[in-house]
Amino acid sequence: MARFNGVDFYEIDPLLTEDERQIREHVRGWVEDRYLPIVEKAYEEAYFPMEVVPELASMGMFGATLPEEFGGAGVSHTAYGLAMQELERGDSGLRSFVSVQGALCMYPIFAFGSDEQRRRWLPPMARGEVIGCFGLTEPDHGSDPGGMITRAVRADGGYRLNGAKMWITSGTIADLAVVWAKLQNAETDRDEVHGFLVEKGSKGFSAPEQKHKHSLRASVTSELILEDVFVPEENRLPGVRGLQSPLACLSQARYGIAWGVLGAAMACFHEATEYAKTRIMFGKPIGSFQLVQEKLAVMLTEITKAQLLCLQLGRLKEQGKVTPAQISLAKRNNCEIALDIAREARDLLGANGITAEYPVIRHMCNLESVKTYEGTHNIHTLVLGEHVTGIAAYR
Repeated sequence: MARFNGVDFYEIDPLLTEDERQIREHVRGWVEDRYLPIVEKAYEEAYFPMEVVPELASMGMFGATLPEEFGGAGVSHTAYGLAMQELERGDSGLRSFVSVQGALCMYPIFAFGSDEQRRRWLPPMARGEVIGCFGLTEPDHGSDPGGMITRAVRADGGYRLNGAKMWITSGTIADLAVVWAKLQNAETDRDEVHGFLVEKGSKGFSAPEQKHKHSLRASVTSELILEDVFVPEENRLPGVRGLQSPLACLSQARYGIAWGVLGAAMACFHEATEYAKTRIMFGKPIGSFQLVQEKLAVMLTEITKAQLLCLQLGRLKEQGKVTPAQISLAKRNNCEIALDIAREARDLLGANGITAEYPVIRHMCNLESVKTYEGTHNIHTLVLGEHVTGIAAYR
């Protein structure tokens, strides 16, 4: 199989800065040489290869866009997106691990935490010494996070948390969980959403791993159980302002996903193209048949359109102009086309498409989850529908 050299049909590379190209190429090389040789074993045996964590940290992958004073790399949002693209070309589980660490754990501490919390947690998280997870989704409250039943009540010196969270990436291996819970406002008697930093080993806190997955197998997925867990006052995020705060974290993650799934789509397109040129049927390469060429043409078209979406989304984010609806459009579109491309590539490879010799079926199964998490396809459809009409169909 020929080495992957990228997909750039519309000559997007010249629109990137030299730093952005260098970061992409560095991560691409690492994925090619270091991660791809080990991912199939990790996927088959259902574990996340923790040995790569220090290497990811040394590349500045954790909290990459955060300021250097807090351990971040201070790179552009476009450079971060390109890195996510290359990581997910390796595996969605790899990109998920990095996304959760940076966008869902380090970001809320940076955005809503105290200066003391930032200085305590962010540098070791950037070094990969502290692993984080994000506890928002509950067993009965996925697309409607405002319906959460996890509660915090005031106690001497802090709070006591009770509830459960579900589908939590890295939960079992995490040292720190960003947990969202409802707390009654003493003045208004109304429930308000607050964020808490729950440390591993806290009495009453456990994170059993969710097994028997057919998707994201090279990733740790967990439940978080909170049974009268005490959280000291200094572990409450003081800058949180209701449900909008965790939703802002989701926007950060969805941005990375929009870029990331492009990597999976490119991997499948690359495999399908090389296979079409070398697989001989009826005395000639299957790439010479019109039906196969049509599939490849559609894949190339959708990847190119998604690349342009991501590039402009990144530039808008760097200018401080990006909106949640714009991120929803990119997440919705790119997850859909990536999954479609993976399915077409699987079909093109025939029976070979289901074997671990090729990464296509692994990407296809992973993308079924990625299309669902951080807002399902249908929920992002309704977000865009509300933007167009001004009417929220889900309320």
